Amino acid sequence: MQVVKTVSDVREAVAIARDGGERIGCVPTMGALHAGHMSLVEDCRERSDFVVLTIFVNPTQFSPTEDLSKYPRPLEDDLAKCREADVDLVFTPEVPMLYPQGFETYVELQHIPNRLEGAHRPTHFRGVATIVTKLFNIVQPDVACFGQKDYQQQTLIRRMVRDLDMPVEIVVCPTVRERDGLALSSRNVYLSESERRSALSLYASLQLAQERIQSGETDLHAIRTAMHDLMASREYVSPDYVSLADPNTLDELDTPVPHMVALVAARVGKTRLIDNLVIEL
Repeated sequence: MQVVKTVSDVREAVAIARDGGERIGCVPTMGALHAGHMSLVEDCRERSDFVVLTIFVNPTQFSPTEDLSKYPRPLEDDLAKCREADVDLVFTPEVPMLYPQGFETYVELQHIPNRLEGAHRPTHFRGVATIVTKLFNIVQPDVACFGQKDYQQQTLIRRMVRDLDMPVEIVVCPTVRERDGLALSSRNVYLSESERRSALSLYASLQLAQERIQSGETDLHAIRTAMHDLMASREYVSPDYVSLADPNTLDELDTPVPHMVALVAARVGKTRLIDNLVIEL
């Protein structure tokens, strides 16, 4: 496994692989890798010959109220996981490599970012779109894998790739959960034992929505209220939003449709968590 810090080193390694007829895969991450990330690597390995994993805590997707310095950075543990998963190349750039002095070019979408996570973190998706575009330009992958857990993020990336004619296949991989249903997240390490138990209410609220919609209930407003109330009833949990939306535009729905997505976000203690569940009729 190669570990590199510069754009030129990535391009050189990828060029050698491509000259050898290999298909290039990419898994962009911010590190603090867990089983959810490694499932993306496994899927990417099945779809490509040369797997590039990027580890970069992207400052432009943090809002002024979020503490960038506290984001976990267990690089050596991350690299050990990558070696075990047979990653071919790990790109670990420093901030000045990707955002040199005088940087002023950003990528923005007009519709998808203006709700849900975007309403609570106004500059977040501009940062996501910009860094993913930069990483795609650097790695030039044939395929890139993202997790369903960050549903709005992968929706935005799929739309960006389509709109800008980027020659990369976007694969969305299922959310990986603990046995009790808690979605894996790098932020889970901040939860106390009691907070973690309360955090299960996020997934429980999604299951509630699925059960009521699939049983024939059509009052989505009442279902959203029940989702909110379920989370709010748990100690330490302060809901940010609940949503029952179109899976491609994230527009809120008035009545059930055959394919929809339920999304929630909440603060559990001081830790902000998100989750979602695709609902089929």
